[in-house]
Amino acid sequence: MSLALSKRADLIVQSEIRVMSIDCEKVDGINLSQGACDTEVPMIVRQGAQQGVDAGINSYTRFDGLRELREAIAHKASEYNGITADPETEITVSAGSTGAFYCACLALLNPGDEVVLFEPYYGYHVNTLLAVGAVPTYVTMQAPDWSFDPEVLERAITPKTRGILINTPANPSGKIFNRQELEWIVDCAVRHDFWLFTDEIYEYFLYDEHRHISPATIPEAAERTVTISGFSKTLSITGWRIGYSICTPKWASMIGYMNDLIYVCAPAPLQYGVALGINTLQDDFYQQLVTEYTWKRDRICSVLDKIGLTPAVPQGAYYVLADISRLHGLTSKEKAMHLLNRTGVAGVPGGVFYHGNTGENLIRFCFAKTDQELDEACQRLLQLALVAG
Repeated sequence: MSLALSKRADLIVQSEIRVMSIDCEKVDGINLSQGACDTEVPMIVRQGAQQGVDAGINSYTRFDGLRELREAIAHKASEYNGITADPETEITVSAGSTGAFYCACLALLNPGDEVVLFEPYYGYHVNTLLAVGAVPTYVTMQAPDWSFDPEVLERAITPKTRGILINTPANPSGKIFNRQELEWIVDCAVRHDFWLFTDEIYEYFLYDEHRHISPATIPEAAERTVTISGFSKTLSITGWRIGYSICTPKWASMIGYMNDLIYVCAPAPLQYGVALGINTLQDDFYQQLVTEYTWKRDRICSVLDKIGLTPAVPQGAYYVLADISRLHGLTSKEKAMHLLNRTGVAGVPGGVFYHGNTGENLIRFCFAKTDQELDEACQRLLQLALVAG
């Protein structure tokens, strides 16, 4: 028998987000493809990490995270999300929200289990499911408000369905699932008896008076919901890899064991810094976040409108999907490369957010950039001549 990659490896492809970032570097462009916050890390969080190092918090933490951070998450979940969680038995700190989702999938899904995703979806969700042998199925949302029909959701359920993933606010669409939509989903989950996985990493990025609702707070959802979030986006620490999951103890213990097996623990002093930040930052920090990112959203959407790349204005998160049907190319990748070569601005081809060809006239831009960098990107986009596409 000759050496070869696993069958699993055949299913996994490199993220197009990473690919476009590399292509952007080649032309010394402005990268609006990758969702890496370029804004300032709060001073208290940076100081907290250094204090953790100086205090000797440099070894392994408990498999489910540092006590100070679990307690801070429990307080935050209660005050902000309306979720009551025991920090000793129901919270697992992991290597980012991506790591938390992976551990939950390992603990709760079997090979062949189907999990429903709403598309446009985040590619890492799909690849994580494929990596554990699960099978993603899809419900397509409709622009510009990214609505979906509950009957379409019902038709997506099969005897093999074991879960559904709710990403709210969503990447890449910026959709915030409202209470009625969440109630439809919870009702479906209860009737068919499957898991609810959530990704709430953008929970503080809310625009136009929209409100974030954690699915676990919907009646009958708590026992079957794994609430997943983290601090990469809110605190601009994407490289620190501090995320978590919340669920009832009978599920949390195995998720924690999987976390121990895969990651051992998230970086200890960084956990300490995040805990200090959560406990110290006041409401005005989060309010300023909304104000700042509303301006960024409105800035790029205004420019996209002016150049004929009509945006689906996001309700939350910090991405915008824009219509690139007027650009040269047969596929979204060709159109994204055309835009990059013409303007030096990189976005993510919309096709990677769909399992079919629905996204071939879309591109995703990330506006979590410094004001200076975002302004430069907008100036370059304004120079785009769309006379002949």
